[in-house]
Amino acid sequence: MKKTIFKGSATAIVTPMDKKGNVDFKSLKNILDFQLKNDTDAIVVTATTGENATLDDNEHLSVIKYTIDYINKRVPVIASTGSNNTAHAIFMSKEAEQMGADALLQVTPYYNKTSQAGLISHFTTIGNSINIPMILYNVSSRTGMSITPETYLELSKHHNIYATKEASGDISLIAKVAALCGDNLTIYSGNDDQTLPILSLGGKGVISVLGNIMPKEVHNMCMYYFSGMVEESMNLQLELLDIMNTMFCDINPIPVKTALGLMGLCEPNCRLPLVSLNKKNKNELKKVMLKHQLIK
Repeated sequence: MKKTIFKGSATAIVTPMDKKGNVDFKSLKNILDFQLKNDTDAIVVTATTGENATLDDNEHLSVIKYTIDYINKRVPVIASTGSNNTAHAIFMSKEAEQMGADALLQVTPYYNKTSQAGLISHFTTIGNSINIPMILYNVSSRTGMSITPETYLELSKHHNIYATKEASGDISLIAKVAALCGDNLTIYSGNDDQTLPILSLGGKGVISVLGNIMPKEVHNMCMYYFSGMVEESMNLQLELLDIMNTMFCDINPIPVKTALGLMGLCEPNCRLPLVSLNKKNKNELKKVMLKHQLIK
């Protein structure tokens, strides 16, 4: 049986940037301290929320290295090193492994979409090149393709493919994957608003955007469920639904970076082509944050 990389809430952290668009490592330290102080169970770095698409390789690897070194094994660090170029994914993955990453997040190829056979070859080739666990990432809304249950079954047989971040939004697909793969593949929710439904299918947690600003609450929602307090977990899922949805009032990570800015944890700056949150959405974000006592 493969080990569970983490159980509970892993925050997909933002990559903070200063007004000139440079990576802000001082704010990254503040964000990591905030996460550790508030019971996050793992850190996912340089994923979609971390704006990996607009980081060059040196920046990407520098953020991974800083995070691994600063966390220093206090919680698992999962480095997102996926690419639609298999050779590039292997290069980035090997670098992250050498830096001490606990696991790697690998998205399906995007733009130059492949077939299901191509997915199996892509992920298997990456898995054969490294010696740490891989988490697959299924997010068809961004990539234009989805991993089928049958492909999941084949991939789950690989010794380095441990888990998936399921952000397809398709609960029926996720149920079939859970039934087919069993203990060979850990399932993590990739959507905050589907955390509890996926836990009910045997999922082991969530890779969370909301966790950037409410890590303790997302952690608690998972731990309530695992300890048998299902009603408390459900109530917290429903209580947080409005702010979960507000995190996606614009393209991620624009809203969550704006929220972190309002909380004083980092500047709200994103790199183009992402632009600032408009006034209407910012006012709605403030309203919901006030309700949840995140700002005054």
